[in-house]
Amino acid sequence: MIVPGYGGGSLADLPGSLLAALGLREPNALALEPADRVCLFLVDGLGAELLRAHPGHAPFLSEVAGRTLTAGFPSTTVTSLSSLGTGLTPGEHGMVGLMLAVPGTGHLFNCLRWTAPDGLVVDPEQWQPAATVYERAARAGVQPVYVAPAEFEGTGLTRAVYRGVRHAPAESADERVARAHAALRESRPAHVTVYYGDLDAAGHMTGWGSDEWLEQLSIVDDMARRLAEGLPPGSALYVTADHGMVNATDKIDAESTPELMEGVALLGGEARARHVYTRPGAAKQVLEAWRETLRDKAWVVSRQEAVDSGWFGPRVRDAWLERIGDVVAVPYGGVAVTAPSRHPIEARFIGYHGSLTAAEQHVPLLEVRT
Repeated sequence: MIVPGYGGGSLADLPGSLLAALGLREPNALALEPADRVCLFLVDGLGAELLRAHPGHAPFLSEVAGRTLTAGFPSTTVTSLSSLGTGLTPGEHGMVGLMLAVPGTGHLFNCLRWTAPDGLVVDPEQWQPAATVYERAARAGVQPVYVAPAEFEGTGLTRAVYRGVRHAPAESADERVARAHAALRESRPAHVTVYYGDLDAAGHMTGWGSDEWLEQLSIVDDMARRLAEGLPPGSALYVTADHGMVNATDKIDAESTPELMEGVALLGGEARARHVYTRPGAAKQVLEAWRETLRDKAWVVSRQEAVDSGWFGPRVRDAWLERIGDVVAVPYGGVAVTAPSRHPIEARFIGYHGSLTAAEQHVPLLEVRT
């Protein structure tokens, strides 16, 4: 088990350090060196161990000096983007999983797609009310730029964790590199984030290490090389990821396993980080059943045990506690706990993430300076 290194070695420590490098009054927990311009290349799914396993498909990145950070728990996109967008731990920003119960409603809410059952409206500014690092930067006179597909602009997740950025829509890899270079030259200091998600998508559908995944890794490596080559003087490029990935070798259908569903009101989270919300009075029974059924396959703890163990950070705000499952089940090895009727697409995945294993937690932080 890799418990995230909050406070000096996690993704939550990176955004403040980037602003500190630009001269803003922010904590520089990662001790980044000063720069006039910073560019963060965020590659969805580029785990540090995955990158090390295929240096031939990423020759540029494999030669760049850097270090390893931990993603945070769960090691999933919505949680990591929230940590990168706020500089806070999951327990502070409250985005503690992919599918979370909305307290008092009896319904699950998809924090990534920002979808909920009809009649349930989740306001992004209320669900994640903390000021973002981009808002803080803008107040200090630095206008952050976010280079990503146009479809992301104005979404619920963008409103929750990217408040304060100027969205620079770009679709292809070439467009994103060009947009990033232009944004870096517009002003000084400059803060630019470039997002690329196709590596993660390929890993989910065909598995990390597949031909499709390796093709995407080569694209990522070429993007990083070109971003570095076009940096203006006094710039720093940082390459990181939101999580790694594992390929499933043992899928457990929770819906077809009576022991796992008895006493369960809602099955949230995702296949490698399940939030299990129980019926009134059933929490102890459900915890025991999940522990016994998933013995030697998953770490299964109560909500309080997960909080006390620091999985979500040193502190969890009282307001967010009910978002965490009464039982938290975190598979290891190649195990994935699926729910095919509720989440059919996820059940068909080959690659998964969310857990506390090194392959999912460890992400690179690579640096190129001019």
